[in-house]
Amino acid sequence: MSGHSKWATIKHKKGAADAKRGRLFTKLIKEITMAARLGGGDPGGNPRLRKAIDDAKAVNMPADNIKRGIQRGTGELPGVTYEEVNYEGYGPGGVAVFIEAMTDNKNRTLPEIRTIFSKHGGNLGESGSVRFLFQKKGYIAIEKDKASEDTVMEAAIEAGADDVRSTDQYHEVVTEPESFTSVKTSLEERKLPIAVAEVSMLPTTEVVLDQRKADQMVKLMEALEDHDDVQHVWANFDFEETA
Repeated sequence: MSGHSKWATIKHKKGAADAKRGRLFTKLIKEITMAARLGGGDPGGNPRLRKAIDDAKAVNMPADNIKRGIQRGTGELPGVTYEEVNYEGYGPGGVAVFIEAMTDNKNRTLPEIRTIFSKHGGNLGESGSVRFLFQKKGYIAIEKDKASEDTVMEAAIEAGADDVRSTDQYHEVVTEPESFTSVKTSLEERKLPIAVAEVSMLPTTEVVLDQRKADQMVKLMEALEDHDDVQHVWANFDFEETA
């Protein structure tokens, strides 16, 4: 998971300084709307919606925007109907890439995603071509200098986490998707500072890239994430970070 950790935290740092707030808001509103449509408008009984609202609040989205997103999902307000779709492909060096998207026009989105892969040394694959290389898990990262491994381990396992491991920079907590919210809440109640928290597609194997291919891969990931219809991108690459 070291490669996943690096990308998740690169993205976290990039996002913290990113000026593309409008695009981020659009992606979050789509997720709120879809979550409300599928599971109802009460976050108390809809973990996916609760997580989406938490993410929106974390970037200071106005409460009215969140409310309208929920109402579009429940049908109280008119709005565009989005469809969830996955794309799978390969990046530089044979890296597996798994994408979750929401679109109102698959005939537009598919060729646009294919073009992004082509421009960055990759190619779009068939459905199922890389899905087996990932597992859906809750993922929480805490910076190592902010808490001891024992403290994180005790809090996470007590809360029902599957595993805790440490990389050079982070303590990584892995949970079943159903346990993610309760584990995250428990860590927050212990005042542990969370750097990254998401339900992710974690790779079961990793492809180690040299610096040139790693740079290409990061550009591919950024280009995919910048696409308006893309909600999440995961890949199974690792690399040596340069100082």
